[in-house]
Amino acid sequence: MIRFQTDRLIIRDILTEDMDFLLEIYRRKENMKFISDGRYDWTKEQLAVKYEKYNENYVSGFGVFTVCLKDIHTVIGEAGLFDSFGDTNKLELGYILDAAYWGQGFGKEICHGLIQYCFNNLKISTAISRMYAENERSVKLSEKCGMKRVNEGETSEGRMFYEYEIINVKSKK
Repeated sequence: MIRFQTDRLIIRDILTEDMDFLLEIYRRKENMKFISDGRYDWTKEQLAVKYEKYNENYVSGFGVFTVCLKDIHTVIGEAGLFDSFGDTNKLELGYILDAAYWGQGFGKEICHGLIQYCFNNLKISTAISRMYAENERSVKLSEKCGMKRVNEGETSEGRMFYEYEIINVKSKK
């Protein structure tokens, strides 16, 4: 099922045939350096378990989705909406994009698309993004997408992080 589209991207439910492409993305150290655990030694089985866990809420409209180029349907990453706070009216957005596609504006399309999908389709009140402070591109991207920094801190591993949010002024929940 297609969740939403941008000018150049299709964001849709993960299909079995996407797994090899997504696994390749997860196995590249560069792609995973700003992801919370930074692992890049994933197996196909581990990735399938992860997706199964996060996608039990597909029926609610959130979970992890495949990001494909619209014109040639190449898988270039994943985008997700997560119930990180135990409140489905406040979802965390995130994505992993293959490094070969960094710096081309795809992150901004994904971020804007996730926010619009949250607000227009899911009718949630708040979208959150969290990133390591050293991930300057994600910091700038959150700000470009209209998000405001609301929190910062240090992880148990000693890495600084920022938390950004954007409020849906039209939310009815």
